[in-house]
Amino acid sequence: QRNQLNLRFMATSLQNLSDYDSSNFIDISDKRFGLVVAEWNREITDVLSAGAYETLLKHGALDKNIYRNTVPGSFELTLGAQLLAQHEEIDAVICLGVVIQGETKHDDYINHAVAQGITHVGLKYNKPVIFGLVTTNTLEQAWDRAGGKHGNKGVEAAVAAIQMLGF
Repeated sequence: QRNQLNLRFMATSLQNLSDYDSSNFIDISDKRFGLVVAEWNREITDVLSAGAYETLLKHGALDKNIYRNTVPGSFELTLGAQLLAQHEEIDAVICLGVVIQGETKHDDYINHAVAQGITHVGLKYNKPVIFGLVTTNTLEQAWDRAGGKHGNKGVEAAVAAIQMLGF
């Protein structure tokens, strides 16, 4: 029963990605954030990026302290993250992309590589590098996580960055 309870709380289909408690957020007015946004599925990644950007501003980040870089696709998020994270003045990096399952297993390889790469960059530079990759079976599911019925993964990623800066 406990495992079922844990799975219930972790399942995205049962949560809204844009719901969070900000009561313990730190002051981020002097923090600098790098957004790395994949251009593949750009209609969706632009919505994710806007969600992250607006969330950072809402909680005190300054516009001049938010840097947005684009990369061709989700696979390139890792190098994009590293290029930002290597700068001492960047406090956290938020990676945003979309990988939709297709007829081949490309999504498994990309998702795995990006997850490992982003983790590695964060550990290498000892700063938050946030995995904001939407990984779905269908385009409809991706839209559901980009401001649809499940909220916005970009918001969730920005919240994670703020929380990790206060850790």
